[in-house]
Amino acid sequence: MAYITAELDHLEVQSPDPGALAGFYGRALQMDVTAVHDRFLCEGRHRRMAMAAGQAKTLNYLALRLASAQSLADLRGRIAAAGVAIEASPSPFFDDQAFSVLDPDGNRVAFGHGGRNSHEQGLTARLQHLALGTTDIGRMIAFYTEVVGLRPSDNVYADDDSLRSTFLRAGSEHHVLAIFQAAHNTFDHHCYEAETWDLIRDWADYLATQDIPLDWGPGRHGPGNNLFFMIRDPDQNWLEISAELEIVPADRPVGRWVHCEKTLNSWGKAYLRS
Repeated sequence: MAYITAELDHLEVQSPDPGALAGFYGRALQMDVTAVHDRFLCEGRHRRMAMAAGQAKTLNYLALRLASAQSLADLRGRIAAAGVAIEASPSPFFDDQAFSVLDPDGNRVAFGHGGRNSHEQGLTARLQHLALGTTDIGRMIAFYTEVVGLRPSDNVYADDDSLRSTFLRAGSEHHVLAIFQAAHNTFDHHCYEAETWDLIRDWADYLATQDIPLDWGPGRHGPGNNLFFMIRDPDQNWLEISAELEIVPADRPVGRWVHCEKTLNSWGKAYLRS
């Protein structure tokens, strides 16, 4: 299996009021907001995303950034060889070498290459991962591992041994994509990595100055062993601030966890997706 090395570069979400949503992200995550045609672009310190008009809680696409033009071309060839249709990239941040595909649930995934954005202002929090809910977790895992080239770090199982969630990495960080078995295909959350516990504190203090309450946490996830808290944006999308995400050795076996509150939050209460 050829695994890729990539990072989550950005994503685009829909909103009935994309300007207001972009304003929230600009304030909450200390990002500059720019209106470009029918989109609002938000850029901050190693984090960026876009908003477009549409239905709330809808992901337009996620964008993975590879390290080089050659690695991007190699991935394009492998995806095409798997019989997956290659389409144009919707990203305003990637160049014309970028491309996109649709996953089995119809989520669009864009691939590009190049460096991160150069913004340096604001607290540290790099856009790091996102999570999707699906009605067919097996089919989604097959696509993201066998076609895209992500690698499983941990799986979570119910009492009947059915797979409830998986955490897929694109390098050494524990996951760049989490996939949950759900009643509906859905955009679950996206996450920003603050790196240290002290920065979790600083982000929570900053959000308090903006009168933005924490919705869940602080806590510690089992898979990934990361510290976290979550807030909700005006459209009720979850966004997570995380720290100290596990770095996974290449030879570590895939972990196995039980689907329960303690797995999602070893410190206390958790939102179970089932």
